[in-house]
Amino acid sequence: MFRIAHLTDPHVGPLPRPRLKQLLSKRLTGWYNWHRSRQDMHDMELLAALVADIHAQKPDHITCTGDTCNIGLPEEWKTSRVFLEELGDPSRVTFVPGNHDAYVRGSLEGLMKEIAPWTRGDDGSEASFPYLRRYGSIAIVGLSSAIPTLPFVASGRVGSRQMKATEEILKALGEEPGCFRIVLIHHPPHVGGADPGRNLTDAKRFEKMLCRAGAELVLHGHNHVGSLAHLDGPRGPIPVIGAPSASARGGTLTHTAGYHLFTVGRDETGFTLMAERRGLKPDGTVGGLGMLSLARIRQPHEQS
Repeated sequence: MFRIAHLTDPHVGPLPRPRLKQLLSKRLTGWYNWHRSRQDMHDMELLAALVADIHAQKPDHITCTGDTCNIGLPEEWKTSRVFLEELGDPSRVTFVPGNHDAYVRGSLEGLMKEIAPWTRGDDGSEASFPYLRRYGSIAIVGLSSAIPTLPFVASGRVGSRQMKATEEILKALGEEPGCFRIVLIHHPPHVGGADPGRNLTDAKRFEKMLCRAGAELVLHGHNHVGSLAHLDGPRGPIPVIGAPSASARGGTLTHTAGYHLFTVGRDETGFTLMAERRGLKPDGTVGGLGMLSLARIRQPHEQS
């Protein structure tokens, strides 16, 4: 049995005070939006309570699918490192970046230098996507969909090189009996997963790649809501699960702060996968919110 916590979009604050020249870019709109509404939406005390709840569940591994930053300021790179240190040692915490982490040109590169250990593959490479981490029968494949975009655009892209490399990794892992493959990406990787301007622009290619290569689970963020979709895989439907923002206060159940706690198990016929929703409860505390309904996951050797 292997237990994995997935959180996303913490949008760690408060926002540092930028210099004037740092606002002469897309950062100006982000800075305005933060002070207009986002600073009230993202509650750091709530985020701390959610992280404490994660640690109380004692998962074997923690994954974070991006957006530790808000407008990509250099001071935010250091804050992101502190946040990841609070989550845990790089050997037990895996990170992939989001669009706010690549807010302007150079932001993603600066962040990756600061938090490289949390993006290190088993081959020793750091901040090189895709990367692979193995934990026994569990294989975690980290992708980056983070790219700098124009103001009012929050789309992402995997790109041809990364898409090809990901397919090769997933196919190789799929040839191993008893390997459970988890893909991490920030943007919803399926067509219609987000509105135009916020979507993964090569989602259709990603769907086709996953249909050929296969995976057992895909985790993402970006939409700030809990969601469940499925993509066609060579051995059946692949669950694609999005988590809400880890720091959002207010709104509906799916819009308030939360995370998912997955349990990957085995029985006599294959893998089992259970997912619990945990987060902000109506009484203001952080705790369990119920289970997600998931179909059984097939093992590689069961392929017909």
